Amino acid sequence: MKKAAIFDLDGTLVDSMWVWADIDINYLEQFGYEPPADLKAVIEGMSMRETAEYFKGRFKIEDTVEEIQDAWNLMAYDRYNSKVKLKPLVFDLLRILRSEGMALGIATSNSRILTEAVLASNGILNLFEAILTGEDVKNGKPDPEIYLTAADKLDVSPGDCLVFEDVLMGVMAGKNAGMSVCAVYDPWNEPQKQDIMRLADHYINGYEEIATWQRLQGLLGG
Repeated sequence: MKKAAIFDLDGTLVDSMWVWADIDINYLEQFGYEPPADLKAVIEGMSMRETAEYFKGRFKIEDTVEEIQDAWNLMAYDRYNSKVKLKPLVFDLLRILRSEGMALGIATSNSRILTEAVLASNGILNLFEAILTGEDVKNGKPDPEIYLTAADKLDVSPGDCLVFEDVLMGVMAGKNAGMSVCAVYDPWNEPQKQDIMRLADHYINGYEEIATWQRLQGLLGG
């Protein structure tokens, strides 16, 4: 039986991918650009800092990396604090896991201010014993660093962890960490669906498929 569940945030626990599509458009238009067709695929899994470094180089932005990140946080904060909601049955799933003694963690490429804002606004911040963001690690996904660090914070070995992820780079990060991975469908990642399904240990179209302890035991090894 697994001892911990570690969740990605955007597209996995919360329905937030639309925020970043809007921000990419609004931010780049200030510099006379439209988001290139390959942008989403290129930056997938990167921490916010890595993404800011990429934007600065590719689009020749004069602002510092820190200023770019600050601009994104400012643009996104209101939406994360009031408009971004949990995916259906997330709260039920977390409550069941906690009631069965599972340690819970977050491993997200997002910033800490946005992560804590959306978890708090949805009433689940206090359910997690470890919250790791892109600010806490050097390497973004698919590097396993963030998942390995989360497991260390939870005092659980990687093999005893089940990861929940929605994007291919995140699934790769969990597998590279030596963890089992349950992929979660998100419509923003439809083009990757077949690759995600092949790599992940489990695949669900929504949490209604596993939001009972009886169903969860199949994922957790019980």
